[in-house]
Formats: sequence, structure tokens, C-alpha cells
Amino acid sequence: MKEYAKSFYKSKAWKRARKQVITRANGLCERCRANGIYKPGYIVHHKKYITPENIGNNKITLDLNNLEYVCEDCHNKEHKAKHNTRYSFDAQGHLLPPQTDHTPRGPVLDGGKRTEGVT
Repeated sequence: MKEYAKSFYKSKAWKRARKQVITRANGLCERCRANGIYKPGYIVHHKKYITPENIGNNKITLDLNNLEYVCEDCHNKEHKAKHNTRYSFDAQGHLLPPQTDHTPRGPVLDGGKRTEGVT
């Protein structure tokens, strides 16, 4: 988290807006859902990025139309972040190596069919 945004993200107004966005999205990533994939969201994202210059502008920071709930993969794609290279576990608890193909992991509903734990 950037230093200039710390107090904003601790504010009651942000926490209220964040909760509204998650509720609106039913806890699902809005970008994946638009593509027919039902995957849990991870972070409330500002479509128009917040900056030191606009951090005090509620039309950018708190406008629900500027906020979307996205999964970690969609958020990382947006920010071109390094893909998650951590180890994970399958449905049976077996250790899985870090991904190299950038395919999303975790509980996913695709076309209404549950796919978590399917190998």
C-alpha cells in the first residue's frame, strides 16, 4: 500500500464502499463473471487509479462506478504484476508446485459446473 493512501484505506467511508462493492458482486470476481467464470473475488480495485493528486476526490476514490471486485489473477493482469509463484494445495491436501502456465487456481465455477479438486 502506498504511503499517501494508508489513511484513506483505513477510513470508514472506504470500508463502507468496499463492503458495498463486494456485496454487489456477490463475492465473485466481476471480470471473470463477465466471461462466464465464477471465481471468488480478492480485492476491490479502482478502475481509475488513485494517485496523490486525486486521493481526496470522492468521485474517484469512493464512486461505486469506479470500483470493481476482482480476483488476484485479474488484479495482477491489470497491474502487470508478477504472477503468484507460491506453492498451493489440491483438494486432497497434496502440495502442488508453483504454476508456470498462469492458469488460475482455486475454487472456480465454469459454466455452472464446479471444477475445484478436478484433476
